[in-house]
Amino acid sequence: MLRPGVFDVLNEPTKRQLQIQKARSFEWFGQTMASLCWIISVFVYESDVGLWSNGDWLQLAAASCWFVSNVAALVSIEPNSAQ
Repeated sequence: MLRPGVFDVLNEPTKRQLQIQKARSFEWFGQTMASLCWIISVFVYESDVGLWSNGDWLQLAAASCWFVSNVAALVSIEPNSAQ
């Protein structure tokens, strides 16, 4: 017979499993795809970087920060903080 709580520890998902679960969620996938589309749209709108205005750079910075934030949400997952 196992001690109380041992079975819970054995069934606790790993960090990698939690990351995959999060990446497969509609919420995370939708946010990440939206940020990538926003980044791509900056280049499609004006492909000559020399003609970019301050607003174009700010749009790219905002979209990139959003994307990095989504990736950081995956990397920072810890098994004991799962909800």
